[in-house]
Amino acid sequence: MPEKSLKKARKDWERSLEGTGERQKEFITTSSVPIGRLYTPEDLKDFDYLEKLGFPGEYPFTRGVQPTMHRGRLWTMRQFAGFGTAEETNARFKYLLSHGETGLSTAFDYPTLYGRDSDDPLAEGEFGKCGVAVSSLKDMEILFGGIPMKDVSTSMTINGPAAVVWGFYLAAAERQGAKLGQLNGTIQNDILKEYIAQKSWIFPPEPSMRLIIDTFEFGTKKVPKWNTISISGYHIREAGSTAVQELAFTLGDGLAYVDAAMERGLVLDEFAPRLSFFFNAHNDLFEEIAKYRAARRIWAKEMKRRGAKKERSMWLRFHTQTAGCSLTAQQPENNIVRTTLQALAAVMGGTQSLHTNSMDEALALPSEKAVKIALRTQQIIAHESGVVNTIDPLAGSYFVEYMTDFMEEKTYDYFGKVEAMGGVLKAIERGFFQQEIANAAYRYQKEIDSKARTVVGVNDFTEEGHIDIPLLRMDPDGEKRQLKRLADLRRARDGPKYESALSKLEKAAEGSENMMPFILEAVKSHATLGETCNVLRKVFGEYDEPPIY
Repeated sequence: MPEKSLKKARKDWERSLEGTGERQKEFITTSSVPIGRLYTPEDLKDFDYLEKLGFPGEYPFTRGVQPTMHRGRLWTMRQFAGFGTAEETNARFKYLLSHGETGLSTAFDYPTLYGRDSDDPLAEGEFGKCGVAVSSLKDMEILFGGIPMKDVSTSMTINGPAAVVWGFYLAAAERQGAKLGQLNGTIQNDILKEYIAQKSWIFPPEPSMRLIIDTFEFGTKKVPKWNTISISGYHIREAGSTAVQELAFTLGDGLAYVDAAMERGLVLDEFAPRLSFFFNAHNDLFEEIAKYRAARRIWAKEMKRRGAKKERSMWLRFHTQTAGCSLTAQQPENNIVRTTLQALAAVMGGTQSLHTNSMDEALALPSEKAVKIALRTQQIIAHESGVVNTIDPLAGSYFVEYMTDFMEEKTYDYFGKVEAMGGVLKAIERGFFQQEIANAAYRYQKEIDSKARTVVGVNDFTEEGHIDIPLLRMDPDGEKRQLKRLADLRRARDGPKYESALSKLEKAAEGSENMMPFILEAVKSHATLGETCNVLRKVFGEYDEPPIY
């Protein structure tokens, strides 16, 4: 239809609706973006199929990074698991694998996230509460006991002490008889988003970036199948950001890592193929799908601009987790429905890996029943829904393509603002990201409080009564066993060997050598997580966030 005819036809249609009421004055996305009544070709200015979309497996990868996507291979089904002792989490890993999980995903407790041993006075009261406690190589060996590490893909959500915990994993795998080149998995290792959102840092930004680039360099040479970073928007969104902020801040962090690695002298086409991403899947189906599609297109453009020659260097491969912040303690069974919609968005958006949250996570760590339902949700989408049978099924939707373009445009607006401040680290120092997220979170909560936004079971369709679902209970004696294991390890290890390894690590940290070989030597000598991180604290210091008002 000629453009003038379409414009006239649309105006005629809109006139025909005069006097027709709608349910509410304004419709908005989860991120408070206004949504129009209708989208037509008029909303897609100068839309060029090959430039904007192309074909799956071809630049700009909007429709997917692999040519056959989920028709060729389903995503890796992971369930985030970790609580209490290594023994308890090992049992949960085996339970999930027995029910069809295809990859492991490890949560660590707060002392571990902060590079502290379980017997550190600062760890008191936090043992095993939000993940598993791993203080030594021995703990890691128990965590993966009976699980062939060379045959399973393992993701570990660890950041500040990521290089040390990765060292535990590599050493434990070697003790199983695996070769480093056989290992497949991901360490999150994304410190920039810690300064922006999650706040579990240890060292200042500069030495933290050095450690991350050390893992890039070591992984490229020694552990080539390993993703040495998972650049994470998940925690940015959980802190209250909008979808656009999640996308812009995550990709901005990713480009900062790429630039730092290239400044070190690493070759882009050698390390870039092992970069991976981690996104949130929130409630608004179309907004989330558009976010993932825009992410692939933007990343491909930016990597090409930096000189990438290999197509794989331009791929944005990502893991998705459904939105923990969307789960409600009220009517927790409703969370099954929320998680299903969010998982559907991730799958239709082309994720490579997926975790589905459990219905009880607003109340406790997941029970076996709840986590099995969450896993079954993925399996039903994969095998019964039909959405995996064709690639990028919503391509060509006027609304979805408009939202994809919108996401890209607004992301580049943020890139411009951050560049004007001097880059990501300068923007962190100024509190820019933190303030933007705080403002978005405040606006979202105001919408709930005023009932401009409905949350079923919270501010509408509410019920009174007792919540009757089974909750997980940890082994009450687990902490005692953990502390005894640490004490026994310190007594039994070779003292001179341990002291020599930490001394070598300290000298490497004071210089400019890659620290990974020295970290590996330290953990193999049975230096604990806290002891190893304390050496680095001594050299690098600790980070204190400037106050933001």
